[in-house]
Amino acid sequence: MSTSDLTHHAPRSTNKLRSLFLSEYLVLALTVLLFVALVPFTPGLASSANLLNIFGYLLPLFIVAIGMTLVMITGGIDLSVTSIIALTSVVGAKLMGEQGSATVLGVGAMLVLGAGLGAVNGAVVTLLRLPAFIVTLASMMFLSGFAVWFTQSKNIYGLPASFLALGQRLPIALAVTGALAVTAHLLLRRTVYGRWLYATGQNATAAHISGVPVRSMTFAAYVASGLCAALAAVMLTGRLETGSPVLGREILLDIIGATVVGGTSLFGGKGKIAWTFFGVLFLTVLDNALNLLNLSQFSITIAKGAVILFAAVLDATRQRFNRLNA
Repeated sequence: MSTSDLTHHAPRSTNKLRSLFLSEYLVLALTVLLFVALVPFTPGLASSANLLNIFGYLLPLFIVAIGMTLVMITGGIDLSVTSIIALTSVVGAKLMGEQGSATVLGVGAMLVLGAGLGAVNGAVVTLLRLPAFIVTLASMMFLSGFAVWFTQSKNIYGLPASFLALGQRLPIALAVTGALAVTAHLLLRRTVYGRWLYATGQNATAAHISGVPVRSMTFAAYVASGLCAALAAVMLTGRLETGSPVLGREILLDIIGATVVGGTSLFGGKGKIAWTFFGVLFLTVLDNALNLLNLSQFSITIAKGAVILFAAVLDATRQRFNRLNA
């Protein structure tokens, strides 16, 4: 190989690595690499049964993460989503199980309750101008305790078969999740609402001066987050065949982590639904593989925390690199 060949080959390789590093598909590429690397060492990881299990866990997690993405784009955060999942689960189960209500009424009540709780969070954040972290943390504690009190720490069984199908039939769950994801994507990328939402997160003061209804956008994001949490509760409750006052308690780290890993900024103004899906897929595959390796829950939590921290550092590095090359 001549000197000129080496000269041309090195920059080409460097450019490819730089393009991958800056690509919005980086997390997806890392997910594929992670899966391929772990298959030889993780029995059953690539089996059809396990892949179905991955998707069964991924879909409701992705639904909640969609709502979280909208909130984080505004520069906020919603720590109450798992408590909304738990409360809407037991309220819906109570209506459909003990009260004998129809599936449509039960699901409708869950969705309305979720959106209403999100509206309360949004109203407190926007009208009282309190930090979203404190507001949703207090909401999480209150709703979690209320769900336990409401059921006296008991699960609720005897749900209608038509309701259970919403969580147990993968095509139904996939269709609902896909429709929500496409709607949210188009809303963000093709509508005035989406542009206003990004503007709110990038600089709320400048957006307000430009005529953007900042408070309304922030309020709407929290309503959407509550609605998405309730929809996830429908799937999780149907899948587990029970309304539980602690449903979803363990997935808050996964929801926030997947959104951040995907590339949505904690400081607002940046995020895409596709990025969130990549983040959810990455954390789901990682969690599934570590469980199949029979690692302790502490080890899995440590691994997830390290991944989330790495993603935050990577995102900060990429933003700094973009600014230097702008």
